[in-house]
Amino acid sequence: MMNQKKYECPAYPRCGGCTYLDLTYEEQLTKKQEYVDQLYQDLRLASAPIVRSKELNYRCKVQMSFVNQGSRHLICGNFEAGSHRIIPVASCLLDHPLADEIIGSVKQLSEKFHLPAYDEKKKTGVIRHVMVRIGLYTSEVMVILVTGTSYFPGKQNFVKELRKKHPQITTVVQNINGAYTSKVLGDKFQTIYGPGFIYDELMGKRFRLSPGAFYQINPPQAERLYEKAIELAGLSKDETLLDAYCGTGTIGILAASKCRKVVGVELNKDAVSDARINARINQIQNISFVCGDAGKYLLENDFHPDVVLMDPPRSGSSEAFLGALIQASPDRIVYISCGPDTQVRDIKYLMKAGYQPVKLFSYDLFPWTEHVESCVLLERVSNRKADSYVKLNVKMEDYYRIKDAEKKADE
Repeated sequence: MMNQKKYECPAYPRCGGCTYLDLTYEEQLTKKQEYVDQLYQDLRLASAPIVRSKELNYRCKVQMSFVNQGSRHLICGNFEAGSHRIIPVASCLLDHPLADEIIGSVKQLSEKFHLPAYDEKKKTGVIRHVMVRIGLYTSEVMVILVTGTSYFPGKQNFVKELRKKHPQITTVVQNINGAYTSKVLGDKFQTIYGPGFIYDELMGKRFRLSPGAFYQINPPQAERLYEKAIELAGLSKDETLLDAYCGTGTIGILAASKCRKVVGVELNKDAVSDARINARINQIQNISFVCGDAGKYLLENDFHPDVVLMDPPRSGSSEAFLGALIQASPDRIVYISCGPDTQVRDIKYLMKAGYQPVKLFSYDLFPWTEHVESCVLLERVSNRKADSYVKLNVKMEDYYRIKDAEKKADE
């Protein structure tokens, strides 16, 4: 039965979370389908009907921020769209209910322990953000308390009371982030309670999640997406797969049984550490992980995988990586994207070098938002290379030159 219900939230529309709260779920899917169809029209690529999701309480990673309200009280919530102002949010339609309950307790305990919010301009205060990660299939719970400095008075008693309120919590970690930045997490983590990580499961495999590790916040929908990506890869037992931007190794590990060998490459050293542990946990013997730049790895090792699976950030891939990818000339590329507009840009780049997009699938990973996740299969139909790619000439100094130019452009 189609859901024609609309929901109300006291924070809407100021909170930037649910941009589509004024629509029914069916209206959202229609709007997203139209967006995808129009976006990929130039590629002559039609999407299958967008894969629908559980509509509410699907977020298994939830974060909120703090600001002072007077001398003894705190406001806890989300940033107003396009600003640095915090909108009070006690609970959210998108969040796992337990996560919101824990965040509410963190606010209460912060006031009880007289922990003011951290002021990033004045460099004063303590509590800045809180993040809760829930293993949907394991029920393990991680709480990350983000403070402006390492100073956290009474933190052991704080955590003891928090665990008393929520015995489901399996680990608590302090993250230190005193920078003037919109990033929630800093680089330094200190485990206060438990092992400092949790586990979750996807498609029958078990995965360790460290505090800063990337992991899809909507696991059931991620399973559907990954299943399709592995199907599109069409792997055989004598083929090699490159998992670029591999994160904690999730999709490479899930695909390993389908091929001869998997190489995962990732810049985040903590994610690579988790990936190696995940491979051991799942007894995967034919996979290895490299901490580094995927394009550099392709060129330096003259690596020519049969299939490449790539899942870059929302900004898409870099021209440097795409050039190195073309030099590697895999037979098939499976491109997962959380930014379809940048994916289209990158696909057009690859098409000039003889790759043809042949299949497109789209997924609603974040109901009530504008977000759409897409998965495209590209096949190499010729060895033709445009002039822009010849300039790379498989020389590392050219690769670094392009990377430096891209970095300056971003700045």
